Amino acid sequence: MSALATVLILSGCDREPQDAPQESEASAGVGEPAAPGEIDRRFAGELMPATNLVDPEGTVLNLGALQGRPVLMNLWATWCAPCVEEMPLLDKLAADYGDELNVVTISQDMGDPAKVTQFFEENDINSLPPWIDPQLSLGDAVGAGTLPTTVMYDRTGKEVWRVTGEFDWSSDEAIAAIEDVVETPALP
Repeated sequence: MSALATVLILSGCDREPQDAPQESEASAGVGEPAAPGEIDRRFAGELMPATNLVDPEGTVLNLGALQGRPVLMNLWATWCAPCVEEMPLLDKLAADYGDELNVVTISQDMGDPAKVTQFFEENDINSLPPWIDPQLSLGDAVGAGTLPTTVMYDRTGKEVWRVTGEFDWSSDEAIAAIEDVVETPALP
């Protein structure tokens, strides 16, 4: 594990716990946690945080504005080997699904945003915009203690499932799980 990764993981230990709203069965994370790299439905129903992201040019995107289409949100970093391995597969998903699915990859890198742009250029990532979490608050907001963490939200912005750790986004299991959400019609 890199020194930066260790610092990021340990830095959360010093934070005071925030008052949380009462938990529903869905938000309580009922059940056993899924193993890394497996689909986890314990947090189904949790709302997507309305967090602001930025790209390296300073364009702002509020995640809440993405409601209306399913969103596959991936938290990653350039220093995270499994994240780097997943990125071309996520880029292909974004290209394959086009307007049917928002694939949003959000860098958790600290420092110069140019390293994210450079990573995209060097790895031919062309279908994904290089979004950055400038406050590094999104991981806490969704309860992600590990990178990569990928969360699937439905059209209304509610979590359907998540995967912590590396996942084969080209697998039959991944495509079936995504299709199940993409093909679910919006409620009137």
